[in-house]
This record gives sequence, structure tokens and C-alpha cells, in this order.
Amino acid sequence: MPGSLDWNNHTTGFNARIPPYTPSGIAVPTTISQVQGAVNCGRKHGVSVSAKGGGHSYISGGLGGESGHLVVQLDRMHNVDFNDTTNIAVVQPGTRLGHLATELYTDGRKRAISHGTCPRHVNYVHSFYVGVSGHFTSGGYGMNSHQQGLALDFVEGATIVLANGSVVETSATQHEDLFWAILGAGANFGIVVSWRLRTFEAPDMVTLFRVKLNWNRSTAAGYLAAIERYINNDMPQNLSIRISDRTSGQLVAEGLYYGSEAEKKSNIDAFLSISNGTLVRLEQCDWISSIKRYVKGEPFDNIQNDININVFDRGPPANFFSNSLVLNGLNGTAARNFVDYWYGSTKHLAKDRAWFFHLEAVGGKNSAYSRPGNNATAYAHRDKAMIIRFNDAVVDEMMSYPENGTSFLNNWIATVTAALPDGSWGAYANYPDSTLNRTMAQRLYYGSNLDRLRYLKLKYDPDELFYHPQSIEPAHDTMIGPWAAVDSANDL
Repeated sequence: MPGSLDWNNHTTGFNARIPPYTPSGIAVPTTISQVQGAVNCGRKHGVSVSAKGGGHSYISGGLGGESGHLVVQLDRMHNVDFNDTTNIAVVQPGTRLGHLATELYTDGRKRAISHGTCPRHVNYVHSFYVGVSGHFTSGGYGMNSHQQGLALDFVEGATIVLANGSVVETSATQHEDLFWAILGAGANFGIVVSWRLRTFEAPDMVTLFRVKLNWNRSTAAGYLAAIERYINNDMPQNLSIRISDRTSGQLVAEGLYYGSEAEKKSNIDAFLSISNGTLVRLEQCDWISSIKRYVKGEPFDNIQNDININVFDRGPPANFFSNSLVLNGLNGTAARNFVDYWYGSTKHLAKDRAWFFHLEAVGGKNSAYSRPGNNATAYAHRDKAMIIRFNDAVVDEMMSYPENGTSFLNNWIATVTAALPDGSWGAYANYPDSTLNRTMAQRLYYGSNLDRLRYLKLKYDPDELFYHPQSIEPAHDTMIGPWAAVDSANDL
């Protein structure tokens, strides 16, 4: 009921910069049939339907990105059932990443999937509040994506409620076209009500390291180019690297390694050599502690046993703008432009603002992330070496974010992409940019897969029941492609 505590909790977005949206109603299902009922209700009354899991969208996507949607609040559906014989987990859509990680690892199972973390913002830490469904449907990268791939790579199958209210099973052998679409663009096609995930055996020991990068304005572009070559050609699969800097000037690379002890030193030393880095921390721990370390950003002895998130909460609010680049690398003019903005324009930002960037080394010839082709699933950026997230927030979260504040990060990206060939870069849909119009968002998020996705949108949701301001637009006429005959054979 509007005005109630539950209503206010469910309609408060994660990002305070985004204006509040008022749904036409909120459904809080606990069963698949109740999800069907909500979808049928929305269709009957001509109201767009939006699924909301963790409530962690940077642009309030779970609320529809605008007022007037029927919101299907999924966080009461959070069971994780693990089969000890098959090592398959069946996961409900409202599960949080922390809860999933805990359930897979505990009781002697020591199983895992590849998934992300949520890094700290300005001056607080929020834990694993991220919901699995938004994470899986748009990619799901994290600190071990170079080793194991994306979260969506572990999806064996899914149960989906479609716009017509029907429930279908999808997998590599069931409704294959729909299965392809949900692995990278799932929110456009229905509401996933169950995930089936394969798992891997978590390593007994993980090495975490932190490197201080000794760069300056005149040398940084050269080191970025060297790191691009390293990622694409030499970076071993069992290594992960994230380079980051922030307002306070903490230019570091953080890494995760698991594999042969004999090769550990040589692999880390190779990165130190090409990056002009100084090793400042080297620690070992078990798998679940390594996850906590990257969630909390704290020394191990300060981490409380709080990863098992089983609460109806999106985490602390924030007030920020975020965008992203997915690209082959940074060299030449693009690298120089990146560095000039980094060491120039960021220094003139108002003192009440705090920025950071994370450059994730995800791709390259040895990477599990890159092993599937761009068209293997709807996720279209497998050939890219780097994912860069940019973030800018107000230090005092009670303050308003400036109306023209988004230009700071948009100009940073613009100066880089001006030097890149068309089609060589994109954006990551789980770091949605609220300033992108629908046409540009589709192109940057889905790249070469967009035409097929538009065809499938026409097939499965022609009336756009699952609409939001950056959703995939259905094709307006028959679109012919090498996939058309296969997709037509998968008719319901």
C-alpha cells in the first residue's frame, strides 16, 4: 500500500541521484504461479511489468526506469538447492550473490561459480546485496572472470515466465533461441523464476596481492599499452588483475591467483615488470575469505561473518553517476587521451565529489571470458580485453548530485572513444548509463547481437510488456539472418 513501510522500502532506488519512480503496483510473489498472475495482470491492463530482485540497479531498472510499471518484487524467492551428486544448484530469482556463495561453499561442499562483487563506494561498504537475476542476465563478471568466465557461463538452464503468462524451460536443448537471449539480455524477454547452475570445485587456497603502480602523466600511457599487450597475449588464465585509481590518488592493481605454487612468483613478477609495480601485499586464504576480501575491502581479520545475506534489503543508498567502456585496450592516442583527462580534468573536480575507475583485465587469448565467441550468447563483448567502470559520487550522500555532473565522466569516455574505430568498443549493461538514449544503449550493450535480439523480442514480447527506457526494441518487420531458420524452429 502506498505510504506503508514496505511500499517505501520497495520503491526506494539504490541510487539517490535517480528521481523516485512510483509503480502502478507491487506484486510480492513466493511461487511461480504468483509470478504468472502478476504478468497476466499487467498484460490485461496494459501496464508494463518489471522484475526486481536485489534492487541494486544503478538506474532503478527494477522499478522500470520510470513511473507506472507493475513491479514484481522477487526477493521472497531466495532458496538455493544443491545436488551433491550432480553439483548442480537450483537457485530462485531473488537470491543474493552472498547467499549463493555461502550456500555453495558451506557444509563441506566447497563449490563455486564465477560471479561479481560490489565494490565500496565513497565512504561506506555495502556487501553482497546484488541479486543473481540481474547479474546473470546481463553478464556477471568479477575478480575470477579471467579464470572461470562470466556468471552466465555457469547457467545450464532456466525457467521463465513469458509475456503471454506461459512458463517455459530453456537450455541448450530447450527453446534454444530464448536461452541464448537471456544470457546477456534476459530482462527483455520475461521473468526468470529459477536458475540451474553448474559449479566448479573451489580452490583450497587463493593468493591475493596488491601492487602500487609507479606511474605519472608522462609514463602512464606507455604502461597502459604494455598492459594491453600483456592481457591479450601473455596473461595466464589463473591470474586476475584490476587496476584502479580514485580521488585520493591510490593507483593500485589488485589481483587474485590460484594455481601452481611453483608458478605463482614468476606470474606475479611478470606483471610487476611490465607495469612498473611494487608489491605491497601478498596474502593467502581460502576461497570464501577471498570473496569477502573483495566485497569488504578490508584486511582479513576485520571481516565479520556476514556474507550470508538473507534480508529484504538493497544495501545502503548511494548518490552517484556511473558508466563504462568495454574495449580492446588502450594504446596510442586513445591511451594518451585517457591519461590526459585522468591526470588533468579529474584534478579540477569539486571537493565535494569523489570519483574512481576500475580497469578489469578480463579478456585475452588465455582467458575463460574470451573462450566463447561474441555470438555464443547474447553477451556481445567476448573479444574485448578490458572492462572499465567509471564512478562519480557526492561525498555527502545527503547532498544532491549536480545537474550537469554527468558530463564529467561522459567527457572522459568521449575523449577516449574519439580515438577508437567504430565498433571496437561498447558498454556493459550491468553498469547502465542513464544518459544514453534507447538507440545508443541498445547498440553499445548488445553490439553485433542486436539484430537477432530485436527479432526475438518481436517473437516473444511483441507488445513490449517488459519495456524500460533502454530495453530492446522489437523488429518492425521480418529480419533475415543466419539464425532466423533456427529461431523459427523454436516456436512455442
